Amino acid sequence: METLTPDSRVLELPYPPSVNHIWRRVGARNVISREGRRYRKDVCAALAAMRGRPMAGRLSVRVTVCPSDHRRRDLDNVQKALLDSLAHAGAYRDDSQIDRLEVERGRVLVEISELDGTATLPA
Repeated sequence: METLTPDSRVLELPYPPSVNHIWRRVGARNVISREGRRYRKDVCAALAAMRGRPMAGRLSVRVTVCPSDHRRRDLDNVQKALLDSLAHAGAYRDDSQIDRLEVERGRVLVEISELDGTATLPA
């Protein structure tokens, strides 16, 4: 894990759970599954180690993902858990800030940078 600049971050994270595995139905409510909560906790720990502040501007996110086995997987199924966990961990306020999203296969590396050069949130 490393920080490139004050307005860019690169994180190496565990492989996210599929969108099909992050929600569970309990009665009339949808809740985050145990697997989804565990992933959020891992992302929070990785981001806390960087001691960064949430990014406030419009964002570009580049994600490289590599599953640990050779099963067929859709790249779009990992984005929900990953982006929501990054917001929950404080990388940015909300994933609606993301204007550009690139996804490719490889290790799970996430690079987040501000598009308009605005400063991060004050402490």
